[in-house]
Amino acid sequence: MTEKTIHFENAYEAAELTGPHFEILTRIEQALDVQLVSRDTWIRLQGESERVETANRFFQCLRKARSRGAPLPQQSILYTLRAFQQGRESDVESLFDFGITVGRGKPNVFPKTFGQQAYLLQVMENDIVFGIGPAGTGKTYLAMAMAVSSLLQEQINRIILTRPAIEAGEALGYLPGDMFQKIMPYLRPLNDALYDMLDPSTIEQYMEQGIIEVAPIAYMRGRTLNNSFIILDEAQNTTAEQMLMFLTRMGFGSKCIVTGDVTQIDLPENKASGLVEAQNTLAGIAGIGFVDLDDADVVRHSLVQKIVRAYSDSRKNSPSTPGN
Repeated sequence: MTEKTIHFENAYEAAELTGPHFEILTRIEQALDVQLVSRDTWIRLQGESERVETANRFFQCLRKARSRGAPLPQQSILYTLRAFQQGRESDVESLFDFGITVGRGKPNVFPKTFGQQAYLLQVMENDIVFGIGPAGTGKTYLAMAMAVSSLLQEQINRIILTRPAIEAGEALGYLPGDMFQKIMPYLRPLNDALYDMLDPSTIEQYMEQGIIEVAPIAYMRGRTLNNSFIILDEAQNTTAEQMLMFLTRMGFGSKCIVTGDVTQIDLPENKASGLVEAQNTLAGIAGIGFVDLDDADVVRHSLVQKIVRAYSDSRKNSPSTPGN
């Protein structure tokens, strides 16, 4: 029997790494086959020498993540734990090397899964990237983080955020309010992410100056977008014509991210999805990257991951798939 004690910096660190009321410790014990005894600022590991050393590396990995500013909700701790079980220690540690710097006073944004890490790598290496996957996989949030970081580092001059206003048939003129008020319900997810990364006064200033622009996809027609970071969200609801129009707006010094979920297409049955066509048409072109995220990359409540997986399994076994 080998024994090792880890002393944390303070009770806050101990609480963050062991979970409220130590509820996560049982999961760690079962997964790594060790016994854990935790008190205010320390935790004791007991078991076979090799198991204890693995558990020690696990906690040191979490401490490294915390020291770099990575948030450690229970889901992230359990994802790290599964990676250790699968022998992917070095892989999971590399997630904490991908901190994206956003606005002053805002925490860095980190990928929480290997799929998200692959997504960010594609964005770094390509000018156009398609991030395709179900709800909760972080595809829109990470795209926004990369856009904000690029703007603050003066790699681009402006951010363009767009989304098809499919629910209104893009007949926005009949909706009450000015242009901004008309389109905000359709761009709310992008706007929410933006407020996580910049303070409200900065966002207001950037929008007034045109440094950050939000618009439905119909308003992209006829433009050339140079030195811009362009995000098209909910791209599964673009038509083939809209997708071609959007992609050909890209000018010099720009980067474009297209996000969508091909299982949630709301177009009329006689309209083909521009995202699906792009998958089939553009694969293999240098400078264009595709990343498929799945239920393993869901970073919302654990039930969301289970729901996504259940629907995916059901559709695989169904002769026809709703929404396609």
